[in-house]
Amino acid sequence: MTLSEIEKHLLNNYQQDFPLVSEPFKAIAEEIGTDVATVLNLLRQFSKSGIISRVGPVFRPNTIGSSTLAAMSIPERQLTAIASKISAYTEVNHNYEREHEFNLWFVVNTATPQRRDAVLREIELETGFKVLSLPLIRDYHINLGFDIDFSDCLPTRPTEPTQESTASLMSKKRPRQNRDFISVLQSGLPLVDRPYFDIALNSGLSEKVVLKLIRNMLRTGAIKRFGVVVRHHELGYRANAMCVWDIPDDEVDTIGQRIAQMPYVTLCYRRPRQPPDWPYNLFCMIHGKDKEVVTAQIGQIVEELELYHIPRSVLFSGRRFKQRGAYYRHQQDAPTDNILVAHG
Repeated sequence: MTLSEIEKHLLNNYQQDFPLVSEPFKAIAEEIGTDVATVLNLLRQFSKSGIISRVGPVFRPNTIGSSTLAAMSIPERQLTAIASKISAYTEVNHNYEREHEFNLWFVVNTATPQRRDAVLREIELETGFKVLSLPLIRDYHINLGFDIDFSDCLPTRPTEPTQESTASLMSKKRPRQNRDFISVLQSGLPLVDRPYFDIALNSGLSEKVVLKLIRNMLRTGAIKRFGVVVRHHELGYRANAMCVWDIPDDEVDTIGQRIAQMPYVTLCYRRPRQPPDWPYNLFCMIHGKDKEVVTAQIGQIVEELELYHIPRSVLFSGRRFKQRGAYYRHQQDAPTDNILVAHG
């Protein structure tokens, strides 16, 4: 893919640290030496072609709802049909084939744990296959900001959140506005001159409050990063591996934190074992363009951390059945004290 310098900057430098000002695209245009119309037109083209999924938030799992990673073992002849049934659920945002006995992996996001579990039961009943649920226990690194290997563009890792509780910023007195704000924001910013003003109009808030809320959620880690969300497959990252490990419980945090520091690791987190079907408790993702390179990087992790004796499995991605941002459909009786909102 051949990109202009302006296109490179847009895709690489604004995956995080996105301007939280009334006219963000004007601020970007001034920074990269162009005009607002060019910035907006390029982002619209990227969105239409699928290079980006949105400009907006990547929420930390289980902060504004409930989510789980799920896996199924499906006979090859039925895989496409079963994957299609699962992708039809609005609560499913990612759905991938992987090279493993458990060959179908998807993510379920809902407003409540009760609804999450109900969706998993519905999938089992509809498909006739068991679902393995692996909810997040601890994340060591969840970024998914991609350095697209442009030497003159320097993306930064997000800063660590403060220890302040997200709940301390939320208003239990305004549950409808809480739901409306999340519902509008989760789809991303409208590509217009004043996107935060549009978000405000559609959620019953002021532009000032919308900007304050986003800053608060970034500071506390409820939003992991805010900016251009690229779709790695369209940018050539097609040799993507999920490496899973069976780490002793008294070592998993230390090893997880060390793996998370590897520059090529885009995700690293702890999930529960589900014996006897699933013995692994530490997951890391490497998104790469070359399968041999990714395999060598996994070998480097093994060597540097001396994990030779630790059981592991490497699951390379196959077909991508569905990929979009998490969508939380909040119900009227859903709790709002883990959603958000501040007073203006």
